[in-house]
Amino acid sequence: MVRNDHEIVSIITPAFNASNYILETIQSVKDQTYSNWEMIIVDDCSSDKTAEIVRKEVERDQRIKLITLVDNKGAATARNIAIKLSKGPYLAFLDSDDLWHPHKLEKQVNFMKEKQAGLSFTSYRIMRENGEKTDVVFHSAPQIDYHDLLRNTKIGTLTVMLDKRITGEVVMPSYRDCSEDYGLWLSILSKGVMAYGMKEELAIYRKSKNSLSGNKWSSAKKTWNTYRKVSKASIPSAIWYFANYSVHAYRKHSRIT
Repeated sequence: MVRNDHEIVSIITPAFNASNYILETIQSVKDQTYSNWEMIIVDDCSSDKTAEIVRKEVERDQRIKLITLVDNKGAATARNIAIKLSKGPYLAFLDSDDLWHPHKLEKQVNFMKEKQAGLSFTSYRIMRENGEKTDVVFHSAPQIDYHDLLRNTKIGTLTVMLDKRITGEVVMPSYRDCSEDYGLWLSILSKGVMAYGMKEELAIYRKSKNSLSGNKWSSAKKTWNTYRKVSKASIPSAIWYFANYSVHAYRKHSRIT
């Protein structure tokens, strides 16, 4: 594929103690049929060999960048640092233990252009911590607006692509007691941007014991705080949205054993 700096996809990857999985994640990016990407990995003061592993990959492929933090700042700050350094109009989000299908970027960039979308997302599959793929697939809705998203946190971060030319400035809320990625999608959609979903399954989410989304109580608390702090919802409105979220979250978690 001919390189065009105006079509670069900047991949935002925070990493913390990810030495067990980071190589597989990087390889899923290197396997992309869309070659015009940069992968900005921000090591959030890992105590394992994450940074050392990534440095070797940087030497092999100049499209991979490594930023190391001397203090642990959290995923939102790590992502914001990568976003500020990004070159491309497109942003894609991939955590350090998740995977993409090889055609993910190519198909999604084409989809973004077709829909003239500021935000798009895809279906994705769940795999266990050991890498075993499950039969659980979360299918994307055709489109989601702001009020849809308030009722159901159904956009998988590892599937999201943004076009900064449409969304404007992208900054993830830095409240550690909130769901920062969910807060960002809400902030974008609150401006009237529509999120468009691709039916095709193009990503694989690793569900681990230590992941924030793997802890349903922590996730619920963060969602409530997102309603109140990011969306500025009144208490009655937040209760209504949280009730809807709880029903959808229960159905979602009950599918994963």
